[in-house]
Amino acid sequence: MAPSPLLLAAAAFSLLFAVATPIRDIADACSSQVQAAEFKHLNGSALYLSLHHPRGPCSPAAVPSDLPFSAVLTHDAARIASFAARLAKTLSSSSSSAARPITTTTSATSLDRPDSSLASVPLTPGTSFGVGNYVTRMGLGTPAKQYVMVVDTGSSLTWLQCSPCRISCHRQSGPVFDPKASSSYASVSCSTPQCTGLSTATLNPAACSSSDVCIYQASYGDSSFSVGYLSKDTVSFGSNSVPDFYYGCGQDNEGLFGRSAGLMGLARNKLSLLYQLAPTLGYSFSYCLPSSSSSGYLSIGSYNPGQYSYTPMVSSTLDDSLYFIKLSGMSVAGKPLSVSSSEYSSLPTIIDSGTVITRLPTSVYTALSKSVAGAMKGTKRADAYSILDTCFVGQASQVRAPAVSMDFAGGASLKLSAQNLLVDVDSSTTCLAFAPARSAAIIGNTQQQSFSVVYDVKSNRIGFAAGGCK
Repeated sequence: MAPSPLLLAAAAFSLLFAVATPIRDIADACSSQVQAAEFKHLNGSALYLSLHHPRGPCSPAAVPSDLPFSAVLTHDAARIASFAARLAKTLSSSSSSAARPITTTTSATSLDRPDSSLASVPLTPGTSFGVGNYVTRMGLGTPAKQYVMVVDTGSSLTWLQCSPCRISCHRQSGPVFDPKASSSYASVSCSTPQCTGLSTATLNPAACSSSDVCIYQASYGDSSFSVGYLSKDTVSFGSNSVPDFYYGCGQDNEGLFGRSAGLMGLARNKLSLLYQLAPTLGYSFSYCLPSSSSSGYLSIGSYNPGQYSYTPMVSSTLDDSLYFIKLSGMSVAGKPLSVSSSEYSSLPTIIDSGTVITRLPTSVYTALSKSVAGAMKGTKRADAYSILDTCFVGQASQVRAPAVSMDFAGGASLKLSAQNLLVDVDSSTTCLAFAPARSAAIIGNTQQQSFSVVYDVKSNRIGFAAGGCK
């Protein structure tokens, strides 16, 4: 059978990563930066990890510098579509264009003869991750080895590629995790609560092998997926380690995952990294998403509450693992947009680390586009770029952009700089980094860049503070 277009694209994407060799002096500088920042202890009850932009020169799993921005938008669209499917409760529909059935290659003979049902269960869409997500490092096993992981607030289960990769492993940065080399590794049986909980963590049912090993199935909006064994081992960050951490040991990992080893899930679910570390570190994490020219961090555990302004997490029956907040208003050059206050809450609003372009209710987006264009009437307009229809000649760092504020319930706000408001799509064009939403508004990572953002799950609030990245 001929390879699918997806897998052909994945192969081409992997080739791009293979030939993108960093210049030695940049690599040396980045090595020093990582050693100085990574795994730094903020205090006795929190962890500090360096966080890398996917296009940053110090990223351990960087995307090619010449990757067109259209590819970023394609992945973004897939992620948006998968969120829409989740919120519409259409996840079990095999007619979804993003659903990917597990083939017979992935079933009985390859994964220790799991139940025959595994061969016919459709994989339903989670969230797409790839060129828009940030990466960090995580230690796993005894003795611990480090792996490059995508950080995703929209996913729950943490997984990484595992030897012997019975079906397929994509090219990754560094060696693939070998369970046989870890003295603390153990597979997880099908009767455990963790195996039963996979249906909410991955939005796909668990399967069971003939030897009573639980099999997970994680799938994403661009039809990428990972299938393998639910496992437990010691996870570590610097000198801190936590035993019996549950994660997926991937044996069939196909799609556009870049050079990462896997995914670190930070959503609201018992199987997420956040919840599993919470008994030791507490139910909170914070980050600063860096631009491609700065360094950022991911901190798990306690934080300084006084530096943030907060907005409540909004409870939603649509998907209790995602982080919902309420957008209450926007202003351009100090003037509120000409829309009613009810328009801001006409759609549920998610804050997400992996979406690049923020989506707004259509009426709000239209008013924002008009106001920004009016404030930049002295800047030459450029043609629309894909879904981005408010574009200008120049780069975000060169044009004179108006002050824009995004305001949230409870008094929190994001005061956007030009780099938060606009995104450079090529060497001569910058565009408003917003688009209309259809089913959900999403606060993307372009608007979050350089801010400290804390997810205080215990107190049901999200906080923002300026000047988080260095």
